[in-house]
Amino acid sequence: MMQNKKRINKIRKILKITYPDVKTQLRHENPFQLLLATILSAQCTDRQVNAVTPGLFKKLPLPEDFIKAPIQKIEKLIHSTGFYHNKARHLKNCCKMLVEIYQGQVPSTLDELVQLPGVGRKTANVVLGAAFGIPGMVVDTHVARISRRLDLTESSDPGKIELDLMKIIPKGEWNDFSLYLIYFGRAICSARKPDCPVCPITHLCENPEKTPAGH
Repeated sequence: MMQNKKRINKIRKILKITYPDVKTQLRHENPFQLLLATILSAQCTDRQVNAVTPGLFKKLPLPEDFIKAPIQKIEKLIHSTGFYHNKARHLKNCCKMLVEIYQGQVPSTLDELVQLPGVGRKTANVVLGAAFGIPGMVVDTHVARISRRLDLTESSDPGKIELDLMKIIPKGEWNDFSLYLIYFGRAICSARKPDCPVCPITHLCENPEKTPAGH
């Protein structure tokens, strides 16, 4: 594994220049909206979630509204995000816990967030970083894929990847670095066909499956 500090610093620097203004693509006005939008983003694009959430939060603006709403109403409002039966149940139960334990407020620690229904470490770290400015390393499919391609981890387990990245990236950059990889994964280093000829860090990547020029 190429874990020399100089190479990692070059990767960080180039990605920062390439994506100077990174932020979560999920539209939200407060931590509560971000939390629910992130739950909805599982197995769904941010674009589709953003198409759903304005109408959802207009009809159900508060945790109490989700608790009172029939599950069928929530399912109908979020139907196009996929897996809507599970997601509706998660949203309803999450809101119930927010009201019963946190007076309707979103908690701001990882340990508390991951206790909420439908919330794993990825969702928790998105909320911590974007809503509270607390360092967290988000490991979604883009981050997992690119971390392996760049030899920053040998693992395919999101929890292990998160720990590996936290060891080599300065804590103050955790939020941004994961967003760099997400932006980079969407624009260039895609799952099916990475656009290696235009990649700004191709010279720092030794992935044997790199796409040659002209392909």
